[in-house]
Amino acid sequence: MSKKSKEKALTSQQEDFSAWYNEIVLRAELADHSPVRGCMVIRPYGYRLWELMRDELDRRFRETGHQNAYFPLLIPQSFLSREAQHIEGFAKEAAIVTHTRLRATDDGGLEPDPASKLEEPLIIRPTSETVIYEMFSKWVQSYRDLPILMNQWANVVRWEMRTRLFLRTAEFLWQEGHTAHATEAEAEEETRRMLGVYRSFMEEWMAMPVVTGPKSESEKFPGALRTYTTEALMRDDKALQAGTSHNLGQNFSRQFELTFQSEEGSEEYAWNTSWGVSTRLVGGLVMTHGDDRGLVLPPRLAPIQVVFVPIGRTDEQREMVLGRIRELTDRLSAGIRIHVDDRDNLTPGAKFYEWEMKGVPVRIEIGPKDLEKGQLVLVERVPAEEAERKEFLDQQEAIAGLEDRLERIQARLLEQARVRREESTTRGGVASVAELGRIVEERGGFVYTGWCGSDECEARVKEETRATLRVLPDEEFRSADAPTRCLCGEASETEVVWAKAY
Repeated sequence: MSKKSKEKALTSQQEDFSAWYNEIVLRAELADHSPVRGCMVIRPYGYRLWELMRDELDRRFRETGHQNAYFPLLIPQSFLSREAQHIEGFAKEAAIVTHTRLRATDDGGLEPDPASKLEEPLIIRPTSETVIYEMFSKWVQSYRDLPILMNQWANVVRWEMRTRLFLRTAEFLWQEGHTAHATEAEAEEETRRMLGVYRSFMEEWMAMPVVTGPKSESEKFPGALRTYTTEALMRDDKALQAGTSHNLGQNFSRQFELTFQSEEGSEEYAWNTSWGVSTRLVGGLVMTHGDDRGLVLPPRLAPIQVVFVPIGRTDEQREMVLGRIRELTDRLSAGIRIHVDDRDNLTPGAKFYEWEMKGVPVRIEIGPKDLEKGQLVLVERVPAEEAERKEFLDQQEAIAGLEDRLERIQARLLEQARVRREESTTRGGVASVAELGRIVEERGGFVYTGWCGSDECEARVKEETRATLRVLPDEEFRSADAPTRCLCGEASETEVVWAKAY
């Protein structure tokens, strides 16, 4: 991207949210388009965001007893074919390897060498259930070998036709947990436990509130018994499925002969779960908190939590200021991620613009006059009150209070996101498909209604309104006075949430 385009004002969210999102991802140097259509290059700043997410999630996975492993990128085509629902769900997205080498052509190009054609094509993994449960079947003989609690950090390929950086790309990074249990109750407990891990991470670290609960039959993972989801609402009032956890039942165990001898001596099929989140979370973070100035990052996930900008017109002034900054940063907790922007080829204004764009939670400016007064200028990326955005503080007191300040910012971002979600949520009074369509078209957001449980009714609503049934909300998210009628007029079996979605 040229320097001129970097200086151009951002498209506002209200003007064109999609354009705003794309510009933010590029200008904040999170990612870029790759030479391969539909794929992305994750730049260091964006990858550091993902690393911080990954490290905290990995800690939580280990805390719940899971171990990391790695399984092959390539999966025999026959493996996917053995689970009918599974292959049906991924067949149109599968990338296939058919040859093992290339050969030169007469015109100087390259082509697959016919002699290297594989007897069985290999699929580049869209997900790893089949190969993992094939391996589990080798490792499990007795109930004593259960449960197996594993997680894999990997890349997957799903050949998407319409792509957007982080949100939907042909190749993306993720983690996929896979477990095997002796009973359905244990598998269900695991499925729910990991949904809770995702929810707490999203709320405590991403400051992104989510609604949890089961998916409908038509929206569940291919081959699953039940799918549970975390649904977040973005600033354009569209839903984002942030992560899912699946009770796979015994479907894969039956296809891959994953059996064990029970304590009573009978041969039983194991019960499986899988659960995953991906680099889509980075996109969710951008769309949950970002504003017309750029990224807004929760401190716990910000690659840089505090940036110091020294100000001085002469070399002597700059050196004095830098010396003071070094003294101050030496007093900071080792856990605070800081950066001193001492580039002398940029004006302070250009630096302010860049760090605003990159969403750094706290900026500290120090110049010669601040040295004289023993003060500094502290600017929060998103202050509690815009009028209080620039604060003049005693240097020692400001440094001593940084950790508490970062925690307050973290909590504030979560509360602001919760308020936005509730302001964009419609509960009660939606009595027809036409009314739902009007709400999602004119206002958007989460719309709670009754539902009769019919697949045909769900399909009709989706076709007529372009909204999808996002979740059957868990008890704590349900309305106090839940609707008793479905949009079709039949008696309601449960309350559901509709929204337009990414």
